[in-house]
Amino acid sequence: MLQQILRDMYIDPELLAELNDEQKQILFYKMREEQLRRWKEREEKARMEEAMLRKTARRKQSNGKHVQWLRGKDGEVWVWVMGEAPGDKPYEQISEELIAERARQQAQKEAEELWRQKEAEITKKFRDAMAQEKARIVAEKWKIEIEDRKAAKLEEEKIQEELKKREEEERQKGEEQIRQQEEIRAKELYLSLKQAQQHSQHSDDDQEWEEQLRRSKAADEERSHKARRARDEYRRQSLRAIQKGRVAGLSNLFQGTSLNNVQEIKLNDDSGSPLLSLSAASSNVWERPSRPFSRDVIIRWFKEEQIPRRAGFERNTSRIAQWFHGIISRQEAEELLMNKSEGAFLVRVSEKIWGYALSYRQQSGFKHFLVDASGDFYSFLGVDPNRHATLTDLIDFHKEEIITSSGGELLLEPCGQQKNPPDYSPLFE
Repeated sequence: MLQQILRDMYIDPELLAELNDEQKQILFYKMREEQLRRWKEREEKARMEEAMLRKTARRKQSNGKHVQWLRGKDGEVWVWVMGEAPGDKPYEQISEELIAERARQQAQKEAEELWRQKEAEITKKFRDAMAQEKARIVAEKWKIEIEDRKAAKLEEEKIQEELKKREEEERQKGEEQIRQQEEIRAKELYLSLKQAQQHSQHSDDDQEWEEQLRRSKAADEERSHKARRARDEYRRQSLRAIQKGRVAGLSNLFQGTSLNNVQEIKLNDDSGSPLLSLSAASSNVWERPSRPFSRDVIIRWFKEEQIPRRAGFERNTSRIAQWFHGIISRQEAEELLMNKSEGAFLVRVSEKIWGYALSYRQQSGFKHFLVDASGDFYSFLGVDPNRHATLTDLIDFHKEEIITSSGGELLLEPCGQQKNPPDYSPLFE
């Protein structure tokens, strides 16, 4: 789903309305990255075409060179005086921009030099530490039997992993220190150059212009802050998933959990409803449309694609999970969660995408997260980069790990059924 949005650079308004503010921020950030990539690609192509045209023109003019003056409307040679033509920037503004750019480049250059020194120190420190630790372990364990050598190897790998972790933490700390020093140095150089300019010109500041500049810088800092938050959230979730080892590549989805064409499935609700019999055989060949357009198509999609993947089932059983619900609206989900405490949640089949919507009860209201199931994995659309082999894997993962760093959402209490028969009955009939 995300790849389709980035390919078309368009998102359906109804689908956009299902996203919360943080999901929208991350989605717009990714769309902006795609725009920049396409722009750079076009610029490179235009540059190559221009170079080719210049080369061709030089070949044509090699036999005879001449100069022709550009003339204005009055027939005279066209002359441009900087600062007097319409749209030209005043000298003060050009000078201000040059000073700010020089200060930024100087600070960036100094920060890069500091980081190279810091990175060399960190690399040398941990390389020497790992070498010393390995030498110590080899010296102590070389005489023991084969079983003890295996234990020594495990101990060595554990120590190396810990050292790598500490190295990464120190690298991040060093990067943050260099970034702060870069910002401080840029401000110092800017003030220094600004004072030198003011001293040479002996002119007063324009208060209205400074106020506009201050507001513009504040807006730029706010946009940069939001973009950094989105990148940090993406990086944090990726590292968390790798540490936990619970992404789709490590799941046990395909170890003895396949369903037969005909199987009895237990439909689980709060009152302990009886078992219903399901026949999963389909006489027609299923071909999924580009997007869901009716309840019948959604039910067909669930039976053809999701039941074989055990969507909505408890792990290693044939009972429906307590948090699973059928095709219900956002309003119905909020009514079910209304009297629940913070951390209560349910998963409902989405009518907007091929996937689900996770409705979450927070202290001040509700949140809704879209879960993309259009591929061979399950993941939150625009929030969580982790890919899970089953829907149950995704839910279990976020019982221990928060969904977003800003909201701190943990799945604590599943919200079950309040109807009999359950609202998911049409999916299993």
